[in-house]
Amino acid sequence: MSELPAPPALPILPAPAPPCEHELVLKVIPMPADSNANGDIFGGWVMAQVDLAGSVLPARYIRGRMATVAVNEFIFKQPVRVGDICSFFAHVTRIGRTSVTVEVEVYSERFAGQGQYLKVTEARLTYVAIDADGRPRAVVLPGAQ
Repeated sequence: MSELPAPPALPILPAPAPPCEHELVLKVIPMPADSNANGDIFGGWVMAQVDLAGSVLPARYIRGRMATVAVNEFIFKQPVRVGDICSFFAHVTRIGRTSVTVEVEVYSERFAGQGQYLKVTEARLTYVAIDADGRPRAVVLPGAQ
């Protein structure tokens, strides 16, 4: 029995330039179960993903349990659609005694327009460090033991 020829190698395409200077903390593709009757992704689904993405950077300072204490601002700029590649970028804007505030920007690459980013959401959230009993505790600053 003869072997089938190997498929041709696909060209390696360069990754598109990120749309902003902040750190990429999450990428996700929304599915049909995440959409409303209009075919747009539920705002609540986007909010949940932003909350997850927003917690990545504070975890470096909090080093333990934390809770979302405030959604200071949340702006939906464009709809998110099924099949979009959603990229979540974050940066810390404030470190307090017990809390960390983060800004999150969400960009979508439309299914048919990959490599072209569209800003769909921006938000600012605050996370508080908590102890085992759920009470606020001090944030651990870098270099501190």
